[in-house]
This record gives sequence, C-alpha cells and structure tokens, in this order.
Amino acid sequence: QVQLVESGGGSVQAGGTLSLSCVASEYTVSMAWLRQAAGKEREGVAAIVKNGAIEYADSVKGRFTISQDSAKNTVLLGMNSLTPEDTAMYYCAAGRRWIVSLNSGAYNYWGQGTQVTVSS
Repeated sequence: QVQLVESGGGSVQAGGTLSLSCVASEYTVSMAWLRQAAGKEREGVAAIVKNGAIEYADSVKGRFTISQDSAKNTVLLGMNSLTPEDTAMYYCAAGRRWIVSLNSGAYNYWGQGTQVTVSS
C-alpha cells in the first residue's frame, strides 16, 4: 500500500502564493493533485506522469505548476495568483497506470489532504 504524505497548505490572501508537496512511500507511475471545496465535488487540478506528461485544469492554467522529483517520489504544486475560488482541501493522489488524468478514478492511492484557504 502506497502512503502519501502532503504538506504545505495554509492561509493566504488573494494574489498570494503557496506550494504543496506530496511524498510517496514508494515508486508510482502517475501522481496528481485534486481538490474539494465545501459543498462541491472533488475536481482534478493538475496531473503528471513519470515520462513528463502534464495536464492542468483550465481554471488553474498559467497559475499553478506541477513538478516531480522522481528520485524522491515527490510531486510539487506551485500555486500563484491565488483567488478565493481556490479555497479547498487539496489531495495528493497516485496511480499505477501510464495515463495523465484529472479524473479521480484514475488513481489508486490518496493522501489525507491539506487545506488551502484564500481570503479576499
């Protein structure tokens, strides 16, 4: 069972910057960040596969950057120009398939989540 540990959430004012980190206990092919705001369904934010393929949700393109450190089984999410609409619990996910996807069904393992709150 792959364990995922997230860190880096917090509170920031609109326009601010945060970085999230997720460390996997072992090698995984694909990793992603998904988020769930209060009263809303979970949505994919950004995903990356070990060969470097990346996908972003339209709502975060140009503002968020996903990257990976394969040697450390780590995925990072840099978030710039944050808005109150980015407020959510952010979850790290990992999967065994060679697909880059924002769909939660593509992932087998999940972290506990880290809260991001953006105030106006």
